[in-house]
Amino acid sequence: MVKLDDYTPIIGREQAQAIRELGRKLRGAVVQHINSAAVGGGVAEILKRLVPLMQDVGLRPRWDVLQGTEEFYTVTKTFHNAFHGQAVQVNERMFEIYREISRQNYQLVDGGADFVILHDQQPLGLAEIREGHPGKWLWYCHVDPVDVDERVWNFLRSFASRCDGAIYHLPEYVKDLGNRVYVMPPAIDPLSEKNRDVTEEERREVLARLGVPDDLPLVIQVSRYDRLKDPLGVIRSFRLIRERVPCRLVLAGGGAGDDPEGMAVLEEVRREAGDDPDIFVLELPPTADLEINVLQRSAAVVIQKSVREGFGLTVTEGLWKGRPVVASPVGGIRIQVLDGQTGLAAQGDQAVAGAVVRLLQDPELAGRLGRAGREHVRQNFILPVYLKRWLEMLLEERGK
Repeated sequence: MVKLDDYTPIIGREQAQAIRELGRKLRGAVVQHINSAAVGGGVAEILKRLVPLMQDVGLRPRWDVLQGTEEFYTVTKTFHNAFHGQAVQVNERMFEIYREISRQNYQLVDGGADFVILHDQQPLGLAEIREGHPGKWLWYCHVDPVDVDERVWNFLRSFASRCDGAIYHLPEYVKDLGNRVYVMPPAIDPLSEKNRDVTEEERREVLARLGVPDDLPLVIQVSRYDRLKDPLGVIRSFRLIRERVPCRLVLAGGGAGDDPEGMAVLEEVRREAGDDPDIFVLELPPTADLEINVLQRSAAVVIQKSVREGFGLTVTEGLWKGRPVVASPVGGIRIQVLDGQTGLAAQGDQAVAGAVVRLLQDPELAGRLGRAGREHVRQNFILPVYLKRWLEMLLEERGK
């Protein structure tokens, strides 16, 4: 099990001791996390590492996963798209399905939990039973809700407003719910299989197994196959890049258990790539952490061409590995990729292509941005820093 002491070489002994002291003040507190998927997606990945670390510093965390149907997840995917400002069709039947599955999951809630954390909108319906529960309830919004569809939001806010507080990644995401507000961006675990250092032997073995040659610079985007990640736009940009610099493109990712659209998007990407020998479209399982690690570390440039983004942990991963990153300045990417300082911000096929070409042609710039990006992540977006923010927030909430 992961231990806080393992991170001391990264964060320093003083920071580790400060985190231990915060944990001592919350010793024995039951913190229940509820989300919609055990694997796939950023929330599951965060909880997989955060929960053991909470336990190591003295809390009693638990992680429970909502049990839904395909019909329910189709509804919540529609809600997800609605949060990102997409035009969606919603009706009363969808709201009823959401309520029905929520009620079937009431038994998930620990009646004695000191804190109940509902991650994103899928388990938010559980807040219907908030009244009478002795613990503090918090809704953690991991997506960008700025342009959420009004009808969907009016439905969901009735649940969110029952929570004692709400957590957002950025200040501009905050919604007026009449409850307490916390701003807390997520983080990656630098010691996980996805982010640890790898040997050159491991790197070469994994690339060979994936069938990805590295005799030319690799331009890589890692993400779920989701239209909001604009994988088709990545291919269009790559074809512009290749006109100026010989290179190859790797699109790597998979789906999530609560995303029924993933396979359709993957097929669209494969059709767009066609039989282009320089484009590799990889469908990876949720367990492919080492493979993703190796691909990111092998990238000449990491791309994240998202149309919308709650935070963008794949950007964090690329920065941590010291790779130069070109990313759309949307959502939480804006506080990670500081244009010209920790990476290059670019939006649109032509602009993204131009930024990537610039990095491929200027190794000194690429190296400088890569080093600065890694340090930016070390100071702000790694798991021990995230844990410290969690403990501070829970202590504040307990005092209310």
